[in-house]
Amino acid sequence: MKKILITTDSFLPRLDGVSRFLSELIPDLSKKYKVTIIAPEFEGENPVFQGTSIIRIPLLQMRFGDIYFSKFSKTEIKKLVKENDVIFNNTIGPIGITAIREAYKLKKPVISYVHSVEWDLAAEGVKHFHGFVRSAVKCLAKYLYNKCALIMVPSKEMEDLLTRQKIKTKKKVITLGINTELFVPAESKDRAKASVNINPKMFIIGFCGRLSREKDLLTLFKAFDFVQNKHQNTRLLIVGEGIELDFMKDPGVINVGSKKNVIPFFQAMDIYVIPSLTETSSLSTMEAMSCGVPVIATPVGSIKEYVIDEETGLLFPRGDISALQEKIETLFHDSTLLKSLSIAGREIIIKKRQWNKTLAQILKTIESYL
Repeated sequence: MKKILITTDSFLPRLDGVSRFLSELIPDLSKKYKVTIIAPEFEGENPVFQGTSIIRIPLLQMRFGDIYFSKFSKTEIKKLVKENDVIFNNTIGPIGITAIREAYKLKKPVISYVHSVEWDLAAEGVKHFHGFVRSAVKCLAKYLYNKCALIMVPSKEMEDLLTRQKIKTKKKVITLGINTELFVPAESKDRAKASVNINPKMFIIGFCGRLSREKDLLTLFKAFDFVQNKHQNTRLLIVGEGIELDFMKDPGVINVGSKKNVIPFFQAMDIYVIPSLTETSSLSTMEAMSCGVPVIATPVGSIKEYVIDEETGLLFPRGDISALQEKIETLFHDSTLLKSLSIAGREIIIKKRQWNKTLAQILKTIESYL
């Protein structure tokens, strides 16, 4: 049986787009190959995947925004790279950096899935020195990605961006999707709210994901605050964990923390807002739409490919509090628009963003390198 080494600096029990992507992929990958995962040792209950080995690297006592770093374990990673046939990399933190470099030396093929514009993510994730961080991470990404055999990207836009940065490695667009049979609309919105201990009379504006600076949740809160001052029956539901945010203590905010099963919380939302400054695909936005929740989003990454303004969702400019407030109030007052966006949003995800299509393309691509 062929062997695959998955290298990642983000993995369960830490919940984010990368870890959720891998948790969907690994069960199917392990049916065909012997899979080993090397990832940081995050706090919490570790996942178990049948037929899969997970090796943990201890964390350093440092953070980069809401991003944690593991130790550089060159000896252990080099041994694992040597033992496996293909390296499937997902990040360029200490584990990804070491794995790519060692694989290049050993002439082992590395397939990297680029989940985000790493330099934008890093720059938006810090309080200071944005320009320096962006330049440094961009140089690192170019160096590492040019040592890979193939780069998987979630959109043509991302492919073009990497090419403009003189990353010459072969690229393949594999659009991310979600399981639309799992993420389904609630049979009853009132019962969905009650099931997660939310008053059914409340109008719920929601967000699900990492609490990090590039998500720009302060813009969301300020827009919500204006809305709540007019409409006392509104609440802001936050699902996720990360950096500390002062507004989370506001009585109008329902903070439930990180959840293994986010579906009941999506189903309890009346509106989903993604105010991010930078994104690529945004799995959470697709999941919300699949659950029949109308979305309001910033037109970043490939979000604008499936959130079509006033057709499948609403768009607003990054950081524009008044525009977001206006969009929220529009949906608060217009039940007809709310319903039409709910239906159209789910339809476009079913049509264009199915996980089984993503899975088939990834498996076929990995097979070609084995």
